Amino acid sequence: MNMAMRRFQLETYLFNPPFISVPIENMIKNQTVKNVVRIAKSFVTAGIATLMKKRSSDPEEDLFVMLAEWTPYVFVNPSDPICAEYIGYFQHRDMMERIGVGNIERIATQKSVRSLVAGAVGRDSEPLHLLPTAYLTVNLSESEDFKQAHGIHQWWQQHFQWQSKLYKFK
Repeated sequence: MNMAMRRFQLETYLFNPPFISVPIENMIKNQTVKNVVRIAKSFVTAGIATLMKKRSSDPEEDLFVMLAEWTPYVFVNPSDPICAEYIGYFQHRDMMERIGVGNIERIATQKSVRSLVAGAVGRDSEPLHLLPTAYLTVNLSESEDFKQAHGIHQWWQQHFQWQSKLYKFK
């Protein structure tokens, strides 16, 4: 990620990368409730970010836009609470665009609540788990347990079901 922000675009494959956030994808089963929680979080995050906004030449925003040029391949399993939130994160961004509040989500996706709180107390904290752009591959095969859902071995099995989609930050 640091190399990509310095314009060194390396082809990158991330298997089961951690998403440092509340694992809404695994904790909440009802899709409507998940959507309401994510929409509320986006509005709160965007609101706080707007209130705390520095000048338009904010270097953090410039780095995020530069990072959007990098497209890592991200492989996740919905049964893995460590990385499953990437699925909801990217799907939520698409949904916000579809319902007409994409501008709110573009502000919110550049920040995390943690980075906003750190900024409020004078500390720098990059939202390292926030990827602007990614080619997301989701393993749709059943997982027996956490070890199988998080294990690297699942990605080279001959017969597994998967779904891939490119998510680009606009």
